[in-house]
Amino acid sequence: MLVQIIALLRKDLLLEWRQRSALSGMVLYVLCTVMTVYMAFRSPEPVVWLILFWIILLFASVNAVAKSFMHEPTARQLYYYTLVQPQAVIIAKLLYNIALLLGLSLVGIGAYSLLLGNPVVDMPLFLGSVVLGAVAFSMCFTLMSAIASKAGGQGATLMPILSLPLMMPILALLIRISKTAVTGITNSNSGKDVAILIAIDGIMCALSWVLFPYLWKD
Repeated sequence: MLVQIIALLRKDLLLEWRQRSALSGMVLYVLCTVMTVYMAFRSPEPVVWLILFWIILLFASVNAVAKSFMHEPTARQLYYYTLVQPQAVIIAKLLYNIALLLGLSLVGIGAYSLLLGNPVVDMPLFLGSVVLGAVAFSMCFTLMSAIASKAGGQGATLMPILSLPLMMPILALLIRISKTAVTGITNSNSGKDVAILIAIDGIMCALSWVLFPYLWKD
């Protein structure tokens, strides 16, 4: 399975490199959104800075991960079905999307810091919350993309409807954790919030491992 995962990751990287316009579009979306925030707020309060950052990252993640399965031709999926295990497919997609979202997050943090300043007091905690957020967004949106792809032409509409209600508690946890990093005010619940978020990531990974083979057979 490890060989299959590596081969699928290599395939996704090659396809992304050949279609660089899609990756450039994602980066441009993040930069334009940050520029819009800069023109509207100039120098926002730290908490406003934080909330706007997560909103930008959330919608950038939807656009980046939506294509995971919905843009895969049916014939190609059938070809994969004859070659690899379904768990290898979902793990490769998760790893690729995590790396993609981490890259977009770094672009967002860099643009934010350049234009709006960086009010973060505890940078390791903030970066940790960004990593956990990228993992959570990737797992949720990748699985929802696999489910929505079975809806045919309605998949693009169905994915946000399925994903965003699930993302609300995750987003609330991420804002609470990163708020501690921005304000510098110690919160006794931060460790608990981090543990809950790690547990949610683990549960979504297990669900993807268990449920995806049944989606794959359809």
